[in-house]
Amino acid sequence: MPRSSIILGLSDYHIDRIYGGDPVLMDVSYHGSVSCPFCGSERLRTKSRYIRKLRHDNYGNRPCFLMLTGRKYLCRECARYFNQRFPGILPYHRSTEVFRRRVFRDHMDGICSKTLAERERIGSATVERWYHFFLKKKVSESRNEPCPEILGIDEHFFTRKQGYATTLCDLKHRKVFDIVLGRSELSLEGYMRRLKGRDSVRVICIDLSTTYQSIIKKYFPNAVIVADRFHVIRIINHHFIAAWKALDPIAGRSRGMLSLMRRHEKNLKPEQKERLS
Repeated sequence: MPRSSIILGLSDYHIDRIYGGDPVLMDVSYHGSVSCPFCGSERLRTKSRYIRKLRHDNYGNRPCFLMLTGRKYLCRECARYFNQRFPGILPYHRSTEVFRRRVFRDHMDGICSKTLAERERIGSATVERWYHFFLKKKVSESRNEPCPEILGIDEHFFTRKQGYATTLCDLKHRKVFDIVLGRSELSLEGYMRRLKGRDSVRVICIDLSTTYQSIIKKYFPNAVIVADRFHVIRIINHHFIAAWKALDPIAGRSRGMLSLMRRHEKNLKPEQKERLS
């Protein structure tokens, strides 16, 4: 890959000149193939040239702008005029996709829009607009992804108005796959029928909910149901403490002893072990 493409993060671009201090300015030219967006022909005639000033990723801690030379063409096949299209730069945009995506990642990592706007010298509304654009793009891409082979399903309270939601997790890569409103079989029926790759799911980890067990048996025919160890241990502890309270009612009412009973042996101090024994 040419050195200019490595520096810019864009392929088929060449840096002609670097000047300026703050901001850094780069004269850039595109050396890739150009075709007509209407008919796809490469038989073109140059009519005029123009300069696009584009905000690019920072050069160190200083903002960087690309002075990109573009051309207006006449297609010899369909006789239509058009301005040159550039990969990595959308039409009518005044910034590159590299810079927009970096702002999205920074905002995703927790930097507030006001701080990010002041640091990058852009508007806070621009930060929010770019963030929503890439968020919708990621959601549309995830909808087309097949269901992971090792899946985790659990419920959580969403809002008072909308009730509970069901979370589907990719346990192999440790990330959330999707979140769907509802937890009953009726509310999840439409989503489960549209879910791609259900037959390729091998393992599903859930709590001991009978509702989720019936959903898995109906929509995931090749999956093995595995009980979440957290819920299994919680049920065992519940019955163990109930038996202990029946044998020793006085100690069973002590909150301090209950706290010690719920801890792992390795987390107990020597005096706590002696008291518990």
